[in-house]
Amino acid sequence: MKPSPRDAAVRRLQAAIGHTFADPALLDRALTHRSFSSRHNERFEFVGDAILNYTVARMLFDAYPQLPEGRLSRLRANLVNQTVLAETAAALNIGDALLLGAGELKSGGFRRPSILADAMEAVFAAVSFDADFAAAEAVVRRLFAERVANIDCGEKEAKDAKTRLQEALQAQRFALPKYRIDKQEGEGSGAWFTVSCDLGELGFVSTAQAAGRRAAEQEAAKTALEWFAAKYPAAGAKHRRR
Repeated sequence: MKPSPRDAAVRRLQAAIGHTFADPALLDRALTHRSFSSRHNERFEFVGDAILNYTVARMLFDAYPQLPEGRLSRLRANLVNQTVLAETAAALNIGDALLLGAGELKSGGFRRPSILADAMEAVFAAVSFDADFAAAEAVVRRLFAERVANIDCGEKEAKDAKTRLQEALQAQRFALPKYRIDKQEGEGSGAWFTVSCDLGELGFVSTAQAAGRRAAEQEAAKTALEWFAAKYPAAGAKHRRR
């Protein structure tokens, strides 16, 4: 009998992460959104987040012995966030294996970054429940090895866009940017925000959309920073993204 598209997606996912589940129900739970069932993946996500944070912290600790705690924390924040998790989940085609309610399916929930990121963390937990912590750690290491090896350890790259924009403006004695929420769609972890970053006297306003207010602010700050670097190249060169 030919497997269903979802069954095939689940098999591909196990092959991609390098772990075949002895108890497939654990993986199903990790891939279940609250819109589909009351037995959803949010508790798994809680455990997976802890596994991910520890493993990436240890990877950075071992890879960059010269860096102080503050720099390591910023590097970890650049790796352990919704954007990176969603990109990782998308590369694994987790969306094809998700169990979503009809409404989420219709609205494209299988592509929504917040849902993908949460499922990715839940999968880490499911692996630990199916085997042990070491197995889950091995999965995280496999998925994040390239990112850890290639991360830019420079001070400016270790800082997020909002911080770099603030420093670039302060260096030229301009006022700090103001962020405002222009629109919010949905509630809770699935909410999408439209946020503006206003540079005041400079006369520039950038707008960005993302799952989560903080993520939207970061995206708006990136756009504003790129504009500022182009407008004031001498000042912006120290802070622009590569």
